[in-house]
Amino acid sequence: MMKIFFLLIGIGGIFLISCSDKKEKDFKYKPVIVGDWWEITGNPDLGEYTSENQEPVDFGVWQAEDGTWQLWSCIRKTNCGGRTRLFYGWEGKSLTDTMWTSLGIVMEADTTVGEQKGGLQAPHVIQKDGMYYMLYGGWAQICLAKSSDGKTFERVINDSGTTEIFSGPFINTRDAMTVKISDKYYCYYTGHLLDAKPDEISAAIFCRTSADLISWSEPTMVSAGGSVKDMDSWGGGDAECPFVVPIDDKFVLFRNVEYGRNNLNVQYCSENPLEFGIDTDSLMLGRLPIAAPEIVKLGDDYFIFALKETLDGIRAARLEFKMISSEQ
Repeated sequence: MMKIFFLLIGIGGIFLISCSDKKEKDFKYKPVIVGDWWEITGNPDLGEYTSENQEPVDFGVWQAEDGTWQLWSCIRKTNCGGRTRLFYGWEGKSLTDTMWTSLGIVMEADTTVGEQKGGLQAPHVIQKDGMYYMLYGGWAQICLAKSSDGKTFERVINDSGTTEIFSGPFINTRDAMTVKISDKYYCYYTGHLLDAKPDEISAAIFCRTSADLISWSEPTMVSAGGSVKDMDSWGGGDAECPFVVPIDDKFVLFRNVEYGRNNLNVQYCSENPLEFGIDTDSLMLGRLPIAAPEIVKLGDDYFIFALKETLDGIRAARLEFKMISSEQ
């Protein structure tokens, strides 16, 4: 009789552990914007490059060595020539400050190192071994620059004499966002195709991994298609501006679909940082009326930066990740 009693206790323990493990896995994190937005930037004065049609678009936000916050944005449709894009910077003392201080034009494309004239796109900065590394688009490729203070960056030139660290497999490789997961760096980025058939994927988010930010793996397509396919305004932008936030053992992907008055961003939650769904919405969390978001974590607090609907500046708000059932 005693043996049966202990056996039942053992079975009960196994059952409880199994239920506990299942409970831990049966949830996901959903981003929720909390409170009102505040204004971070307006549309800058570019001097001779100023255009009536210019628009601040993809940008990066990071904290420099001196504690100040840096924001560099790609400004498109300027009068700089070529692809019309350059980087303009702002600085803030606090994430909650409004109207950060203008730094002026901080970078222009350098055609001598393989970047297309006016082709700079989407800067994103990550720290490694006390240095700041900026991954950015040169129009057809992802490029690399570095800084010791997080303010002044110099290009990293490869053995071929260019700033390229990788490109493809789709065209206009752009919108790099890098995050460290375990002992590897994961770089998420986008590209599109001009000749895709109606039933084919025309835009996708890819990921490559690296141990040193210099040598990168082959690409993996991590998100594309689904119900938001072709909901963008020009046919190649329904999978842009990727941003991945690791939370516990989950990964939340922000995927941009549209800019401007009809701005739209969709989010996905996965246990695998290389799998957010191809031609499926099974991992989709929901949709937010924002564009090109950047997420900043300071202590236990999250902040979200995004483009204004009028495409004439950048705004910020507080962000929370709500734990919800996987069935929701």
